[in-house]
Parts: sequence; C-alpha cells; structure tokens
Amino acid sequence: MPTHNALSPSLLLTLAFALMLALHLLVQMWLNTRQVRHVAQHRNQVPAAFAHRIALAAHQKAADYTLAKARFGLVHMAWGAVVLLGWTLLGGLDALHAGLLQFMAPGLGQQLALLAAFALISGALDLPFALYQTFVLEARFGFNKSTPALWLADLCKSTLLAAAIGLPIAWAILWCMQATGSLWWLWAWGFWTAFQLLLMWVFPSFIAPLFNKFEPLADATLQARVTQLMQRCGFAAKGLFVMDGSRRSAHANAYFTGFGTSKRVVFYDTLLQQLNADEVEAVLAHELGHFKHRHITKRMLGMFAVSLLGFALLGWVSQQAWFYAGLGVTPSVALAFGQPTDQPGLALLLFVLALPVFTFWLSPLVAHFSRRDEFEADAYAMAQADGGALASALLKLYQDNASTLTPDPVYARYYYSHPPAVERLARMPAPATPHPVSAA
Repeated sequence: MPTHNALSPSLLLTLAFALMLALHLLVQMWLNTRQVRHVAQHRNQVPAAFAHRIALAAHQKAADYTLAKARFGLVHMAWGAVVLLGWTLLGGLDALHAGLLQFMAPGLGQQLALLAAFALISGALDLPFALYQTFVLEARFGFNKSTPALWLADLCKSTLLAAAIGLPIAWAILWCMQATGSLWWLWAWGFWTAFQLLLMWVFPSFIAPLFNKFEPLADATLQARVTQLMQRCGFAAKGLFVMDGSRRSAHANAYFTGFGTSKRVVFYDTLLQQLNADEVEAVLAHELGHFKHRHITKRMLGMFAVSLLGFALLGWVSQQAWFYAGLGVTPSVALAFGQPTDQPGLALLLFVLALPVFTFWLSPLVAHFSRRDEFEADAYAMAQADGGALASALLKLYQDNASTLTPDPVYARYYYSHPPAVERLARMPAPATPHPVSAA
C-alpha cells in the first residue's frame, strides 16, 4: 500500500510559526542595523536644509540617542523572541497551565488565573528592560525626570489598574467563549468594542489623573487664541489642560483625549515651556487637522473591523486541536468530541502570542497610512495657522526630543508613523524668524 508522508496540521503550524518568527527577527535586526549604520555615517554633519538652524552638537546628540535606542532595541527584540519561544514551542504556557491545575479545579476561575499569572510573569521578565530604558538610557541623554519612588508608584498603580479593569473584561470574554455557542466571537467582539468606547470616555476624567496632574490652562492670552482656533475648526472640547509631564520626562507633546462630551485638549508643561504662542497654536492646528479629516474616527473604525476579523479567526482556531499542539500546548480532550474548548484562556493567550508573528509584514502599510494622515494634518494646520510657526515648532521639538534628522530611508518607511523631518519640513514655509542654532 502507498504511504503518505504528509505533515500533520500541527507540525505545519509549528514549522510556519518558527519560520515566521525567525524571519520577523531577521527583518527587525536588518532594519535596525541599517538605521545604526546610516545615522552613524551622518553623525558629523548637519543636513544642509537644517545647517543654519540646528547646531552640530544638537545633531550629534540626536544621533547618539538614536543609536543607543536602536542598539537597545536589538537586545530587547532578541530577548522577546526567546521569551516567545519559551512560552510556546518550548512548553512554558503548557507548563504554567498544568501547574495551576495542581492547585485549582478546571474552569473559568483557573483560566482567569492563567491569564493573570501570564501577565505577571511577562511583566517581570520585561522589568529589567523597562528599568534600563528609564534610568540608564533616558537618563544618559537628560530626558528622565522620574525618581525610583515615582517609577515604583506608577508600576503599582498600573498593575492594580490592569487587574481592576482587565480581569473583569477577561472573565467576560472567557465566559462568552464557553457559554454563547458557536457565534461567541461575535458577542465577545461586541462587548470588547463597547468597552473600548467606554474606556475612551472615562480615561480623561478618571484614569489619567491617577498618574498625572491636570491643571486648566492658566495663560489667558493663549487660552483665547486656542479657543478661537477651535471655534474656527468646529471643535468643541470640555477644557484645555496642562499636564505635569516634566515630572517623568523632558519630552514634550500635546494631544486630544476623550470621547463624546469628555473630549479635552492636553498640553505637556514641557511643550508650553519650549514653544511660543504662535507655535503652540500651529501644533494644536495640526492636531485639529486629524479631527477635521476624521483620522481618529477612521482609525477607530479600522481597529473595530480588524478586531472583528481577529475574534472570528480566534473563534475558528480555538476549536482546532492542531492549533494548540502546533504551538506547544496539549489540546483539550473536549475538542476531540466536537465540544467547545474548555481551555478558553489558553486559546486566547496562544492567539495573542502567535498573531503578531504572522502579521508583522503589515507594519509598513500601517505606517504608510499614518504618514499620509500626518501630511494631511500639516496641510490643514498651515491653512488655519502660521505655517512658518509650525515649521519652527517642529524644529524645536525635533531638537528637544533628540529626534534624528537622518534616519535610514528603508527603516523610516517600515517603522515611522510620522514623516522624517526632511520630507515633512520640505512642504512647509521657512520659519518667519530663523530658529536659533543651539548646542543644547
């Protein structure tokens, strides 16, 4: 009789996962290596377009900061790949699941404990990198303002908050997976979508103040200008607030947050210290450009559509024994009899771990559309405010945040959600007053 040497579905998944993980890591290392080489080659000369506005010392600081982050990223990526292999093909997740069964009866409680234990262990494994990034890398370049006590307080708060919010949501999704039939994924998606909208509404008023202080914008002149700008653009916000970002970092930013009636405009105090009134207005006009072009709404709808596809895919693979076996987990006996999985936590974790390995190639596409949105927001800002002030503000922010002016083009196309400085500023008028050359 002829023999069949076809590979089993579980073995095919194992091979595909290992291959894609290796490919992903190689692509990341190749891109980071290109970035390091390109930035280092251009370290000693300010690009001609910025020669009269950015000092060589500032340009070199940005290059050194970029190189340090890229090299740190290489180590972090390699560690992440090792940890991922440990959880999946090397049996870490299966061992954690079996270990919990020694102390707990099977059921939703045990599966919820599995999710919590996984989150705590993963956080602990990543903790050294978080500490190094904050207290070594960021501190070396003068950006870290956080103290160990503040950092620890943030860690405790975020952990408790994740438990208070995450555990009930996880329980609801796990319950849907077992109790709502074959279309559980549709119910779970509806719940997840509603929760995301609720979180956007409550975040500004109840969550963000747990970590930062928000004071009403005190500068009456600036407040009047900003209010007039928002009225011209048809944007209504609950308030204008200044956040004490300087407690943790010297980086500057501004953003919109909230949903519906909870929308508010937030300025970092560091931003207001660095920019003049014209520049602040121009930066806010850029953010309003995102609102006017409905970029945030489109991204939300896109996120909801992608999450629907993800839940549908999870609904299918969670009932396939090869999905578990192929990723290093012993499949449930219930699957052999066509019953719903009694391992919903395992299915959810495996899916969350494996999906990025197979979808990393979408990153350049997402970055492309994000850069397109940034150009549209810039164009809107130049129509509503002073384009020269926007260019001047961006130059200050590039310098103060030590953002390199000479990224590798391929790296930027793959990763950058904002256009590189040369491309972005080429579409803007020169600042009305020359940006002062600074060695800072």
